[in-house]
Amino acid sequence: MAGIYIHIPFCKQACFYCDFHFSTSLKKKNEMITALQNELFLRKDEILQPIETIYFGGGTPSVLLNTEINLLIDTVYKLFNVVENPEITLEANPDDLTFERIKALSETKINRLSIGIQSFFDEDLKMMNRAHNANEAWNCLIEAKKYFNNISIDLIYGIPNMSLNRWKQNVQKAIDLNIPHISSYALTVEAKTALATLIKNGKIPTPDDGLAHEHFLVLIEMLENAGFMHYELSNFGKPNYFSKNNSAYWLGKKYLGIGPSAHSFNGENRSWNIANNSLYINTIQQNKLPNEVEVLTLNDRYNEYVMTGLRTIWGVSLEKIKSDFGTDYLTYLLKNAEVFLTNEKLMIKDNILKTTLKGKFFCDGIASELFWVD
Repeated sequence: MAGIYIHIPFCKQACFYCDFHFSTSLKKKNEMITALQNELFLRKDEILQPIETIYFGGGTPSVLLNTEINLLIDTVYKLFNVVENPEITLEANPDDLTFERIKALSETKINRLSIGIQSFFDEDLKMMNRAHNANEAWNCLIEAKKYFNNISIDLIYGIPNMSLNRWKQNVQKAIDLNIPHISSYALTVEAKTALATLIKNGKIPTPDDGLAHEHFLVLIEMLENAGFMHYELSNFGKPNYFSKNNSAYWLGKKYLGIGPSAHSFNGENRSWNIANNSLYINTIQQNKLPNEVEVLTLNDRYNEYVMTGLRTIWGVSLEKIKSDFGTDYLTYLLKNAEVFLTNEKLMIKDNILKTTLKGKFFCDGIASELFWVD
């Protein structure tokens, strides 16, 4: 099985923290949709396995009209072997999800919504320069639940001036709404973003790692008590509601990334498209692929498996390390893991190396210490 990711590089306005590729101008939207269709055609032979997930990410895919979304879905169906009941996700913002829009989306092949709530409090939304307000966040979820069973929301923790109590209220609101999947991320300061500039100029406090860690532990406790499984560092799902699209990435399945800045993986190579709308469109119009390709070495594949494995409940299989990479890699892994096993940030159970609750928040840093470096 494989998946297709379609990057929609448009947003109504720029969130202060975002460093994804997007444009706030919709002037090239029609040309972009045509280019996305053409890229799908140019790459139709790259993925021969059945397609089990189609994911519209961005940017803000909900800025597209339903007719435009349908056009892209129909193109995928025409060019690829799509399974009978694929997971088809649309990332959406609350300000786009009016009652009429939600009902209309339910009449398309979209069967999963990933809604960028981020916070249920106006002070947080204003600080992040989100386009919606707290009432829109709440009301769109009430309406969406009438038409969609499979809904995910995003929440951000570690926001400056967000008290522990306010964070608990954010999580509780999601629980009270009976949302089956929650993706939650620490607010990070990326270079060249508006947030970085505001912090540099002293207009917004620097996020506190200690507070973020505290928020993270509360998040885990509250959601696990509410019946969620913490199946990946930033993702929590109730049984049968794990994201098939995201899980495919972490389990090393093949996926095709369509659109400017989108990444692809075929098991041996990784490629990424140029992050420039005009150059992307112009190159596709010449029937050329606007991407770069990297052939993954054995070390690359080992490092990637360790990184993704430690982020998930599936962990790092020591047997897989030995069979796929060899005894030298297994010996190296265990030697470098010793310090984290001793301080109880890692554990080995059933021949699987995993992070403990104590180590989860630090798993990316731990993984980097286990990487094979030439």
